[in-house]
Amino acid sequence: MFDRLTETCGKGSAIAALAPDLHWDLMLQTGDNEYAIRIENGAVIAANAGPHVMPSWQTRLAAPTEEWAAFLEPVPGPGHHDIIALLRRGAMRFEGDLHPLMANLYYTKRMLASLRPEVAT
Repeated sequence: MFDRLTETCGKGSAIAALAPDLHWDLMLQTGDNEYAIRIENGAVIAANAGPHVMPSWQTRLAAPTEEWAAFLEPVPGPGHHDIIALLRRGAMRFEGDLHPLMANLYYTKRMLASLRPEVAT
């Protein structure tokens, strides 16, 4: 589900340029699946699907698979359009060190939204 982050937010991407000093170990959990996301200088350099024997992360964003699927639709519906909306509805949990997340909230939102299919105009 999150494997493409290295393509959409890799080195040299516009999204990586939003946080050039960011070094972050992020865990994204969807149902029982976990994805270890490694960010160096704002670029996603690894997006490894679990299971992980001894995962190390600073921050975890956890939501049921159906919530992530609704979030990643080309045009998400109300309450699914943003990670803060998911959090407010109780559909997502933020865990661990929240400082990197909150200090780079715009970057995080853009990074995750980069996985949405393009909408033809």
